[in-house]
Amino acid sequence: MRLLISALSGGLFGLGLLISGMTDTAKVQGFLDLSRDWDPTLMFVLGGAMLPMLVAWRIAARRKRALIGTPIPAMPDQTLDGRLIAGSVLFGLGWALAGFCPGPAIASLGWSGTGGVVFVIAMFVGMVGHHLYTRRRRANCAA
Repeated sequence: MRLLISALSGGLFGLGLLISGMTDTAKVQGFLDLSRDWDPTLMFVLGGAMLPMLVAWRIAARRKRALIGTPIPAMPDQTLDGRLIAGSVLFGLGWALAGFCPGPAIASLGWSGTGGVVFVIAMFVGMVGHHLYTRRRRANCAA
């Protein structure tokens, strides 16, 4: 059941990204580039994503288990530290330069051509590289 709900949720998320224009790199870069003809339409997409999540987090805070019976994970740590800020800056720079962030990049794999495929491959290489780096760093610190 959990896999089915995950697949449906992911499909709905991808469809929402496609309909909203988040998979169109020109539209995203038009939103992020304030020096040219700024396109504010994605602000509605971002606001439309934040409002339902605000309600969902409020409901989840009062529950012990999800509707499918699994425990609801704890709220993420809300501490602003150097790693979070550096990661946010890198994410924003990558999004502005490429016009993709992870969700829309995966959603656009079917039609974006080689640019989208190269981005997703580079994204996964970076994720694996970061995982290997942090694992090695932790091992060196423990030794």
